[in-house]
Amino acid sequence: MNNIHRSLWLSSLLLMTWDAWAADSQDALMPLGPQAAHIHELWQVLLWACMVFGVLIVIALAFALWRAPRSDETTPSEGTPGIGLQKLSQYVVTGAVVASIIGLLGLTVASVMTDRALAGLPEERAVNVKITSHNWWWEITYDDAQPSRTFTTANELHVPAGRPVVATLESDDVIHSFWVPNLHGKRDLIPGRTSKIKFRADSPGAYRGQCAEFCGYQHAHMALLVIAEPASAYEKWADRQRASANAPADEQKKHGESLFLSSRCAMCHSVQGTSANGKVAPDLTHVGSRRYIAAGTLLNGPAQLAAWISDPQRYKPGANMPATSFSSEDLQALVTYLQSLT
Repeated sequence: MNNIHRSLWLSSLLLMTWDAWAADSQDALMPLGPQAAHIHELWQVLLWACMVFGVLIVIALAFALWRAPRSDETTPSEGTPGIGLQKLSQYVVTGAVVASIIGLLGLTVASVMTDRALAGLPEERAVNVKITSHNWWWEITYDDAQPSRTFTTANELHVPAGRPVVATLESDDVIHSFWVPNLHGKRDLIPGRTSKIKFRADSPGAYRGQCAEFCGYQHAHMALLVIAEPASAYEKWADRQRASANAPADEQKKHGESLFLSSRCAMCHSVQGTSANGKVAPDLTHVGSRRYIAAGTLLNGPAQLAAWISDPQRYKPGANMPATSFSSEDLQALVTYLQSLT
């Protein structure tokens, strides 16, 4: 592949990824859940309060500059201001101090009320998940009272619209921060500590999240997609995730599976129903059904997946995944197999 073709190919990959990101909502000013709505209301209170006080301060400063007496070297020095002017100044300063105290107390009350509202989300029929952050991807485990119904996925969190989600947050390496702005505020994941965050998506849709704490070289390429869908669609998705990987249906896919299991892929990744049981990289049991690969870095398509396998450092420098060399025929078989895991 010459340089011109390589550049065009890379540009097409980037444009496809950009177009897909543009379709996913990531906007803190568009709350689509009760938690985000509470935070947005507090933000509006802070915005208007700061704007009003800022305007008043600018007006007072302009008035003082306008009324200030002009003088030069020949102007005699002023004596002590009159009693009336002193009292007026005292009233103005006292009023400003009192207004500032009342404003700060009001903002404190609003902040406390918002914290209480965020903690007060009902947990009836909640979906319980455990989210573990890694450099630089997200591991998501769906808990269930029946251990056999527990399953794990990566970088894509499906939730039923209208039901609360309780996420237990842990970090495997450094400090990360979980943030889906349409649904909630930020919550840090600190190594050695466990925290929780509760949220609810009231409308079906795809909401893009992002690690919001600088965590290393590929911090910007650590995205998380939250997909809210109707209850029936969510249950169907969850049932598919609990199932083992699809068995290869033709010779090409069987060859791809053999390549996956006999190469370094199986040392890090796991595919349920096969001998691949790696624990240090995303579970690929149903990777073909995900919208993105590499934590939102590329769309999940055959060309992007082939490019990622061949040279991941080109798209995500510093990632733990090494480049793997396959012939064109073997690479096509491997990609076809992975795309079939839906």
